[in-house]
Amino acid sequence: MKPRATRILLLCLCLALVGYGAFALSPWPSALLIRLAFGYGADRTTAALAPHVPAGIREQRDIAYGQAAEEKLDIYLPQGGLQPGKPTIVWIHGGGFVAGDKEDVAPYLKLLAGRGYATVAVGYTRAPTGLYPGPVMQANAALGFLQREGRRLGLDPERIVLAGDSAGAHIAAQLAAGLTGVDYAALIGLKPAVVPATLKGVVLFCGPFDPTAVELTGPFGGFVRAVLFAYFGSANPLENERITQAAIPRYVTEAFPPSFISVGNGDPFAPQSVVMAQALRDRGVRVDTLFFPPEHEPKLPHEYQFDLDGSPGREALERLTAFLDRAGR
Repeated sequence: MKPRATRILLLCLCLALVGYGAFALSPWPSALLIRLAFGYGADRTTAALAPHVPAGIREQRDIAYGQAAEEKLDIYLPQGGLQPGKPTIVWIHGGGFVAGDKEDVAPYLKLLAGRGYATVAVGYTRAPTGLYPGPVMQANAALGFLQREGRRLGLDPERIVLAGDSAGAHIAAQLAAGLTGVDYAALIGLKPAVVPATLKGVVLFCGPFDPTAVELTGPFGGFVRAVLFAYFGSANPLENERITQAAIPRYVTEAFPPSFISVGNGDPFAPQSVVMAQALRDRGVRVDTLFFPPEHEPKLPHEYQFDLDGSPGREALERLTAFLDRAGR
């Protein structure tokens, strides 16, 4: 082999080794790639939802609930203010714990505000900067802030429905489990900022509720491994002793709030929603589910609920609204 060709080959091998080392030794390269992908998807979702967003929604943006730069929330109110009997919806955005932004759910929350609900989008520190269980603690702090300041902001702080999509569903479910389970709160180090009676319901879309039950092989398994590496700070996440704490179905109690759970039939996390719903029902919790049969075509992807141009997304919105109305009573 010629010297120049040898040098090029060695350079390529070195770059490959450096690239492998970067991804194997640090969660940041994968996290940044995931953020790029999620950002592109969020932009498309926002554009598709735009025609459905009603006019006249009152907005309050970037209200600080804590000291960290990400500890801010956005509020969306109906044109005439919160309607009597309607709960306040506090929504935690998704993004695989490493991506996403509270603005990603703004169109959907404005749409709900158009139906008379006060809605709140909570920001939190994303991994790898924000390690487990940091986002759960931040969401808890946001509830405490709303408890203190909610009425001034036009909300009903005594009638909260905690909601989330994807990773946000996991954070919301874990927080709800901690707020309603003394032993679990002690296990994860949570000091509840609100009393359990404040939570009138929980809404969980497309959540990964048990990280110990996810297959880590194949392309999707590689994505999950990268996310867990970033969130738990371990290249071998299943060996992290704290990961079992995040297996929420193991820890829910009969005090968990009434819940609405939905997922698409083509979502890799679909089995986890089924397990979560059954765990709650086994403990006597009232659960409303919207699942789709395996034969449903087309297959409904992760976060299908944000597609209001399709009938499944519209059905999810109607079922969600009915659940929220019951929760507000």
